[in-house]
Amino acid sequence: MIQPVELARELIKRPSITPADAGCQAVIAEHLEALGFTIEWQPYGEVTNLWARRGNESPLFCFLGHTDVVPAGSESAWGYPPFQPTIEDGLLYGRGAADMKGGVAAFISALENFIDKTPDHSGSIAVLLTSDEEGDAVDGTKRVIAALEERGEKIDYCLVGEPSSQNQLADEIKVGRRGSLTGKLRIKGEQGHVAYPQYARNPLHMAVSAIKELIETHWDEGNQYFPPTSFQVSNIRAGTGADNVIPGELEISFNFRYSPMLAWDEIIASVERLLKRHELDFSIDWRHSGEPFQTSEGELLKAVEAATEQFTGKMPLRSTSGGTSDGRFVAPTGAQVIELGLLNETIHKTNENIAIADLDKLSNIYEETLTRLFG
Repeated sequence: MIQPVELARELIKRPSITPADAGCQAVIAEHLEALGFTIEWQPYGEVTNLWARRGNESPLFCFLGHTDVVPAGSESAWGYPPFQPTIEDGLLYGRGAADMKGGVAAFISALENFIDKTPDHSGSIAVLLTSDEEGDAVDGTKRVIAALEERGEKIDYCLVGEPSSQNQLADEIKVGRRGSLTGKLRIKGEQGHVAYPQYARNPLHMAVSAIKELIETHWDEGNQYFPPTSFQVSNIRAGTGADNVIPGELEISFNFRYSPMLAWDEIIASVERLLKRHELDFSIDWRHSGEPFQTSEGELLKAVEAATEQFTGKMPLRSTSGGTSDGRFVAPTGAQVIELGLLNETIHKTNENIAIADLDKLSNIYEETLTRLFG
């Protein structure tokens, strides 16, 4: 049986920058096939998706993850080559170590140990992997779930291996996530010479008060599980590059991370009313990438919390903070969805790393979760 650190190293050395998989899923499929999983490939566009299932009975448990990673950036900024996994002082360095090839390796190690001990387990177990989580997330998990729904294949329990831990392994688990709504706002003005502003209309000046109001608006209070809705500007673009030209158009990208206290169409209506009140000539392209979801109770949550307490000595904090995950595509089907993974301190950073001891312990927690559900 493979140790999780060895499989993690095998995956890290493959430069699977979104949407490339670089052969990662083929390595995993080989392990799963040896465990009796039926392998099904669901490629869409440039994206590689793996659906592997063992058993035909309900309930169906699914490990959900991704093999793609974000770019490494300047390799000279790394202390270790990002795609040459390096172990030093009990840490494994490499792009994707935490997000989330380490988690995927822990999946497989847990499955090998569980199936060796319980080959005739009840229910069914599946693994769903995509190479489109760090990108647009259009041709990955979203498409696979739609295909499963179309043929009546229903996931009951979904454990997402995203790095959810804050200060120590499994101190937090995600029992839900906020919704995500992105807007690309274009405000039209009139280009002109900076020395003759009376002949131009500067869209930057026109937009300032509206953007200030959006930033200062208190959207909701959140609730006991979800923080309040937040608005953040992410990009601003205007001008020709010359310092003596008033720009003719302003483009602003922004994002709402919203709680269940608001609906996304309510946010859209509120924003557009505000911009009209400021008498702006504008258009907005909206992209809604996920509804809020929450698993407040259920068999999966009980099993994950008990397994975590067994191996860490503490009950994890239930949280909905952070960004989105592909769990947002599974939750609307009625599945119980929980996220539990490694520390997120170094994700997307240079010198991304994980503690090998945490990787082993995470594999144990995953295995114990399976045992409590199907043992």
